[in-house]
Parts: sequence; structure tokens; C-alpha cells
Amino acid sequence: MAMDMKQLFSVKNKVVLITGGSRGIGEMMATGFVESGAKVYISSRQAKACDEVAKRLTQKGPGNCIPIPADLQKYEDCEKLLKELAKHEDHLDVLINNAGATWGATVEDYPEAAFQKVMDLNVKRVFTVTQLALPLLSAKSTHEQPSVVINIGSIAGLTTPSHGTYAYSASKAAVHQLTKHLATHLADKHILVNAIAPGSFPSKMMKETLEKFGDVIVDRVPVHRVGTPEDIAGTALYLSSRAGHYTNA
Repeated sequence: MAMDMKQLFSVKNKVVLITGGSRGIGEMMATGFVESGAKVYISSRQAKACDEVAKRLTQKGPGNCIPIPADLQKYEDCEKLLKELAKHEDHLDVLINNAGATWGATVEDYPEAAFQKVMDLNVKRVFTVTQLALPLLSAKSTHEQPSVVINIGSIAGLTTPSHGTYAYSASKAAVHQLTKHLATHLADKHILVNAIAPGSFPSKMMKETLEKFGDVIVDRVPVHRVGTPEDIAGTALYLSSRAGHYTNA
């Protein structure tokens, strides 16, 4: 029986929510989904940026992009995000937990408040948003057509960073473990959970790091380059399509 290769990697008409979708790799993934015909909701703390990106991506098509601004540091904004989504959609095919923050300082001077902020957004809110999205994720999920959760981790959570981003590396290590835990318990609900550990991408978060350590970072990467929009979008599209339905953490 021949495979339908066009459908194997298709995300056409899928409903997607990407947190932190107005910039960086969030925007890169949103672009990939919209250009593949998906209906993409993006969320970010900055309403103006969220609106501008959504408008620009919708103009590109063939899919469309809808903004839902939310400050995910606030639990009530997480609730508002999913309630607003539920006003427009009766299900959710793909949730990408991408919103995150970082902070760099010496171990002696690392602020307690900064550590807490990074851990809250990078770890706690991955769980919070996934938890609140479960009714929509499970609404139409089946054995043949499971819903998908993608958590954006980091190689910083799998290796030992050489610079002082202590909370960031700890939070991303937690994201990878949380992903495995969720994957085990949500599989029976026909919800697949996976994590992507991006390397270095030209984003606002990585700008200062790449400026200071770009040559060293690129030298350590086997392919000797930073990531491109196609790299991160392609990985997310694979995990969200039929091609990735046997991949679960």
C-alpha cells in the first residue's frame, strides 16, 4: 500500500497554539505552520507585537494567525488565554509551550527574584498551560489522530553551560523531565508530548550570547552553524503531523 506523502507531513487546517509566538523561534514555528495551512493562535506578553506578527503571517497565508495577548507569569492570564481560545475553537490539535525567559549573573550575585521568575515561566507555566488546555486537546483526539504537545526545552538543560544562566539551565532540565512524565500519563488520552532542545538560533534571547560567544558556539556545533527558521519549524511540523505520531517523549 503506497504512502500518501503529501498527507504524511501535512498540518493543513490543524488548530495550533504557540505561546511566546511573536518573536524568536516561536515566530519561526508560527510562520512554518501558517505557511503550511494551519490555523495558528499566538500568545505573547506584548499585545502590539502579537497583533503585528499575526497580521503579517495571515497576509502570507495560506493559513491564518490570530493573536491572544497574555502575560503567562500571571495564572489568571493563563486562564484567560485558554478561555479566549475556547470561545473560537472546540478543540486544539497542537500546543507548543515556547514562552520562556533567561537571566545571566555570577553565582555570587544571582538575584533570588530572577531565579524564581525564570523557573515560574519556564517550568511551572509549561505545566499550567498544558493542564488548562487538556479539555481542548482531548476534545477530538483519537488513537489514529492524537493531539500534540511540544515543549521547548534547550541543550542548556542537557549539558553544562559555561556561562551563568543557572536558573535557565535548571528550568530547561526540568522541562525535559516534565515532558517525559506528561507523555507517560497523557498517552491514554491520545495526547502525545515531546520536547525540542534547540541549539543556538538568531533570536532576541540569544542575541547577546551570540555576540559574545558566537564563534565558540558555532565551533562546537557539528554542522558549524546556528539554526535557521526552517530547522525549528521543520521539527515542529514533523512532530505535529502524521509523520510524528509514533514519537512520544
